[in-house]
Amino acid sequence: MLNSERKSLIRFLVIYFGSTFFLFGIAMWIFYVSAKSHLLSQQKETLKYEAQYIKSRLRVLHLSNDEKLVYPARKGTESAIYDLDKNYIFGTFKHPIRLNGQKSKKNLYHITEVEPYYLGAAYLLVTKEIDFVPIYNLRKKISLFMVGSALFLLVLGFFLGKLFVAPMKRSIQQMNHFIQDTAHELNTPVSTILTNIEMIETLSKHKENAQELKRIEIASKTLSRIYDDLVYLNLNHDYYRKIESLDISELVEERMFYYSGMAEVKRLKIKKDIEPEVIVRMDRNDALRLVDNLISNAVKYNKQNGELKIKLTKEYFSVTDTGRGIKKRDINKILQRFKRADKSEGGFGIGLDIVSQVVKNYGYKLRISSKIGYGTKVVIKWKK
Repeated sequence: MLNSERKSLIRFLVIYFGSTFFLFGIAMWIFYVSAKSHLLSQQKETLKYEAQYIKSRLRVLHLSNDEKLVYPARKGTESAIYDLDKNYIFGTFKHPIRLNGQKSKKNLYHITEVEPYYLGAAYLLVTKEIDFVPIYNLRKKISLFMVGSALFLLVLGFFLGKLFVAPMKRSIQQMNHFIQDTAHELNTPVSTILTNIEMIETLSKHKENAQELKRIEIASKTLSRIYDDLVYLNLNHDYYRKIESLDISELVEERMFYYSGMAEVKRLKIKKDIEPEVIVRMDRNDALRLVDNLISNAVKYNKQNGELKIKLTKEYFSVTDTGRGIKKRDINKILQRFKRADKSEGGFGIGLDIVSQVVKNYGYKLRISSKIGYGTKVVIKWKK
């Protein structure tokens, strides 16, 4: 799966799961609060029955002539009676009474008026500990339901995501097939043109057509580079890489000479600062793609009579141009395939994508800095 497909799929799944679980979570929370409230209401009903029982027993005691008064109490509940001024009279526990409602996280309370005032009592407070077992069971059931729903939505989201990226995948596959076919068709004519130009330059002693031949050579080299890039894109994950100690200084000098004709057409002033014998362990083809794309971009997007600065050290390789520059918001976009910040020049928008792939494969660091109207600088750090 390509990066663009993977990013689109991740965005879809994040939005899908985020919105689904957010709405689902709200629904489950509302259900939990409602069910919990219902369970507590059921437990509170038992307090009302207990209060009625105690009131009936207080009436019996009030009318009784027995000198021994035994306060009615039953296991599992606590109660107390209070006078009109809310002063404690008697009970199985002592607790200040609040007519606006008793509050506790562990107990349920029920307050009722006693009329007439049996044994001088005006209020009866009944309380019991909350039975948390049904609430814990409710949470357990909701949690299991949420886990099961999450697994179902995960599978469903995966298949929906596949359907979501399918059109993009087909388009990319068609584009890749087109590129592959185009590269195949380009190979023979480009090779023929370059070979014949070299023969003409070698055998011909006449210089009257030298300028025209130079232009043909530049165009042919441009086509050759495009062909090489297209082949690289198609074979990047398949071809065998021969990792070796490569003299990158020698390779940069070689590629600078290769692109010197293109630089001359734009009258670019070339400034080179290349340390000798800079050795980097990598595949030569990968190194060619890296160096070629950076130099060719710097030449192509430079201005007439501009500057091209090449610097190579044992720590980094940098290419600086004096072109129109790149907007800050576009810097990350141009590393994606088929993306171009400047569409005034030709190209497929694959050069920096190839550079990004090479850098990623070898664990190097890529940094692009640019200023509109002043140019762009690309730095590759060899050191990890």
